[in-house]
Amino acid sequence: MAGNNRKNELRALFMGSAPAAGSQGAAEQSGELTPVNQPAAPRAASGAVKAMGLSLGSITREAEEARALREALTTGERVVALDPALVEASFIEDRLTDGEIDDPDFLALVESIRENGQQSPILVRPHPEKQGHYQTAYGHRRLKAVRRLELQVKAIVRPLSDDELVLAQGKENAERRNLSFIERALFAAALAARGFDRKVIGDALAVQKSELSRLLQVADSVPHNVARAIGPAPRAGRARWMAIGALLEREDARAKAEEEIASSEFRAADTDQRFQLVFDRLSHGDRPKPETPEELRDGAGRVYARLRRNGKSSTIEFVPETHPVFVKEAVDRLAKHHASFMDRQKSLLRR
Repeated sequence: MAGNNRKNELRALFMGSAPAAGSQGAAEQSGELTPVNQPAAPRAASGAVKAMGLSLGSITREAEEARALREALTTGERVVALDPALVEASFIEDRLTDGEIDDPDFLALVESIRENGQQSPILVRPHPEKQGHYQTAYGHRRLKAVRRLELQVKAIVRPLSDDELVLAQGKENAERRNLSFIERALFAAALAARGFDRKVIGDALAVQKSELSRLLQVADSVPHNVARAIGPAPRAGRARWMAIGALLEREDARAKAEEEIASSEFRAADTDQRFQLVFDRLSHGDRPKPETPEELRDGAGRVYARLRRNGKSSTIEFVPETHPVFVKEAVDRLAKHHASFMDRQKSLLRR
């Protein structure tokens, strides 16, 4: 019942704010999407409500959409439809996630947009170097999702400076899905490398000077290719990333990390497991190589078993094609031989 009331409130909000059809601001105030550079056709308020797709999946998403649209409308901006091919990512990368592997919510987002449409617009600015193109401030995951679905992307176009873009990018990360520690560290380092003031970087990440120093320290000590191979590793946290960063200050440790990220076990693991594999390798040194088993052959040179020596214990493994009758006879003879051997040892001790 609460959900229905909330939807009615949203409908009333948008229907009540739409002026008469034909006015210049009708499409903007009704929330209707209009392709860039094309005039908006006058439509009734009820049609605009349908175009906005107010049948949202949850009250949270309804409130989020209403907030974004109210902000756009109060500033006189329109929500427009753009060709995703003309929209580029931010000039600063902030996530290490693989959409299908390290970000389990991404596929859910794709399905939600497939069923309900894109409910919240992304924020872009005109590309500073490419005429007719745009650069994303926030909404990168939504942009990837609509690309996968081959849809146009709903966006608010705003003339943003570089500082304003990264502040908007950081604000979205704080409000939506927080970056992991290493993602924030690399984001901070990328901003610093482009000459952004530390105050802007701190504001974008919402961190104090001391925390920003830790982020930059880790970004400097962990090679970028190693961090990217590991991924976001959200469970690792600040303390463990700082620990692995300290270990990676040594050249030999970096070589070991390179070996680990090239292993098949590493590639098959998820992001938190990948962190643990590298951390264990650097903490405990090289893994002991398993002993090559010794092949046991008969007089004709045929392998019938393999002997594995692991420290104080040894294992005899008969090959699969060994006849079961032979296996039984061998076990019986081994038992008799062992008893005879132990008797001889006792005799030797008595002398």
